[in-house]
Amino acid sequence: MSKKEGRIREMMTLGVSFDAINIQIPSSILTHPRSFPSPELLLFTSPFENLVSLFGPTAEMDNVGSPSLFPLHRCKTIHLVRHAQGIHNVEGDKNYKAYMSPEYFDAHITQLGWQQVDNLRKHVHSSGLIKKIDVVITSPLLRTIQTAVGVFGGEGYTDRMDVLPLMVANAGNSSRAAISSLDCPPIIAVELCREHLGVHPCDKRRSISEYQCLFPAVDFSLIESDDDSLWKADVRETKEEVAARGMNFMNWLFTRKEKEIAIVTHSGFLFHTLAAFGNDCHPLVKKEISSHFANCELRSMVIADRSMVGSDSPWTNYPGKIPSGIDLPSDAADEKNQEKDAPQS
Repeated sequence: MSKKEGRIREMMTLGVSFDAINIQIPSSILTHPRSFPSPELLLFTSPFENLVSLFGPTAEMDNVGSPSLFPLHRCKTIHLVRHAQGIHNVEGDKNYKAYMSPEYFDAHITQLGWQQVDNLRKHVHSSGLIKKIDVVITSPLLRTIQTAVGVFGGEGYTDRMDVLPLMVANAGNSSRAAISSLDCPPIIAVELCREHLGVHPCDKRRSISEYQCLFPAVDFSLIESDDDSLWKADVRETKEEVAARGMNFMNWLFTRKEKEIAIVTHSGFLFHTLAAFGNDCHPLVKKEISSHFANCELRSMVIADRSMVGSDSPWTNYPGKIPSGIDLPSDAADEKNQEKDAPQS
């Protein structure tokens, strides 16, 4: 075994992470009202994938950015989820014009989509992820809310005067039993993470008052307008506008106190938002970040607040020097001696 291989084995035994990758967002698409640096996105992958870049980069890796280091309290873990299969996905695959049909207004998920929900739910429970998530943010469309409550909600609901269900029985033609709001993270609807706005009726939401009847325990308080004032029948949001909205959403996350956040949203929103990340990474890492999501796919990433948008305290940090004592570092002492011995002009 070579010295290099031995060093790798030693570092892996000590639990050294090889997988934090630097992601830079172009500031030109950031539309936050104040001039902040863009958030940084860190993708955590297999520890084996980046050994080459640490111990002997190839020509293919020469332009890959170096690892990034951020204070832990400036970071959040996000779990990105695309909604389950909707009726518009099925019909749109047969004929793209179906996306223009009013028949698929605010499309609900299919029975196959509910099977996808059940399988993702099993994964988040078996992996222990459900116990880590502090809050679930969902786009306020029927298919995303159905996915959010189905994956992250409680178990079957029993009528109680003091507890509202997350979802009533058969909400959105689901043929599903009611879902409890007990023993699960809160679910909050937010407009910023909606699908590509305009023209397609499947991406238009119904009134919030209608949703509140279907999903009584979902929090809709952050949505200002009961009716959908954002969707326009004759104007389609540009890709650049979707990406800018996505950057605003990322910055908004740092105003939340929660550290681990699940986000249930849409293919177009995810694709155009994440396309801005990973341009200085290995092509395979870039692909892991920004390739299209499958229905009910989940990807976990870390975002870093480089601009102090958030205000989380460094609760794991410890100031040291308790009790106080002399602690002059040796390198500082060397510098002082060098200054002392330097010839005076």
